[in-house]
Amino acid sequence: MLSLLVYQELPIDSEKEIVKETWVNCGGRVKDTTLYTGALGTAYLLFKAYQVTNNKDDLSLCTEIIASCDVSSRGMREDVTFICGQAGIYALGAVAAKCIGDQSLLDRYLSLFRKIPKRIESYDIPYELLYGRSGFLWACAFLNQHIGPGTISSDVTAPIVKDIFKEGRRLSHGGCPLVYVWHGKKYWGAAHGLAGIMHVLMHFELSAREEEDVKGTLRYMMQNRFPSGNYPSSEGSTTDRLVHWCHGAPGVALTMCRAVQAFGDKEFMDAAVDATDVVWKRGLLRRVGICHGVSGNAYVFLALYRLLGKEEYLYKAKAFACFLLDCGGRLISSGEMHGGDRSLSLFEGMAGTAHLFLDMTKPSDSRFPAYELF
Repeated sequence: MLSLLVYQELPIDSEKEIVKETWVNCGGRVKDTTLYTGALGTAYLLFKAYQVTNNKDDLSLCTEIIASCDVSSRGMREDVTFICGQAGIYALGAVAAKCIGDQSLLDRYLSLFRKIPKRIESYDIPYELLYGRSGFLWACAFLNQHIGPGTISSDVTAPIVKDIFKEGRRLSHGGCPLVYVWHGKKYWGAAHGLAGIMHVLMHFELSAREEEDVKGTLRYMMQNRFPSGNYPSSEGSTTDRLVHWCHGAPGVALTMCRAVQAFGDKEFMDAAVDATDVVWKRGLLRRVGICHGVSGNAYVFLALYRLLGKEEYLYKAKAFACFLLDCGGRLISSGEMHGGDRSLSLFEGMAGTAHLFLDMTKPSDSRFPAYELF
C-alpha cells in the first residue's frame, strides 16, 4: 500500500533525521521557539509520530523539546498564537502532558495559557492567524478538542470572538461583511487574511448574525475569485500567481470544507471542489513545505477525501505524496525545487513533508497541521 510505503521510506529517514538536525545537534538549545519554523514544529511532528505509532519515546522527546521552548520563550509578550507564539507552546505542552499522565505539568501549562488573554488586551494584537487573535482562538479550540470541552471556557473565547467581528464590521465595505488589515493590506489567505480568520471563527458558537457575516464573507470571496478559480492574495490584487495554503486556492479550499461542516450549504461544497481543482492543475509547486509548497497542497485533497469519501481525492493526495517521495530529494539537490528557507522546519521544510507522510498512513485521520481540527 502506498501509505505504508511512504511512511517506511521518508526521504530523510523519517522524523529521526529532523530531530537530529533540529534538536540533538543543537545541544537541546532553542533559538526559534515557533511551530512555524522552530523547535516547536519538531515537537509537533514528534507528537504526530506518537499518534501514529504509539511510541512513548516520541512523546517523551516531544515534551522535552516543549519544555525547552517554554524556557526560551519567557521574554515573549506579544506573541500569543499557536503557530508563532507562546499559546502553541502551552497548548501542545498541556496536551502532551495529558498523554503522559502528568497532571501537575498539565495544570502548569493550562495556568500559563490562561494568562494570555490579559496580554491580548494590553498589546495591539492583530486579528489574523499567524500572529493575531485568531491564532490564539485556534489554540483554545485545540485544547478543547484534545483535553475536553470547556477546558478553555467561553468566558475566555467569546469576548475575543466578539472583538474579531467588531473589527471586521468596522472595516467592512458594501460588498464584504468582514474586512481585516494586516501590514496595510486586506489579505484573503489562510495565514494572514479572511480564509484563516473565517476558518477559526467557525470553530466557535456564533449568533445568527455572526453566522451570516461569515457566510457573506465567504460568498464575497467566491464571487470575486479569478476566472481561473484561484483566489487573490489580497483585496484588489490582479496577480493570479499564488497557489499556496498561505495565499490562494489551497487555504480557501480548506476553509470552504470547514464551512460545509459548520453550515452544510451546497455552495460551499461546490466552492471547495472548484478550489481543489485549481490545486490539482497548478499546485505541484517548486517548494516542498506545507505553507507554500507541495506538502501543504496535498492536504487539500485529503480534506475533500474525508468530506466526500471519493477515492479520486485520495488518489490525488497520493500522487502529490509520491512526487515528493520519488523526486523531492533529487530535485532539491539539482536546484529545480526549493527545500525551504528553513529546510527542516514544519511549515517551510521537510518536517512538513514528514508530517504529510505520517498522515498518509491513515488518510481518514489526516489534518493540516495547526489548521484543521475536524
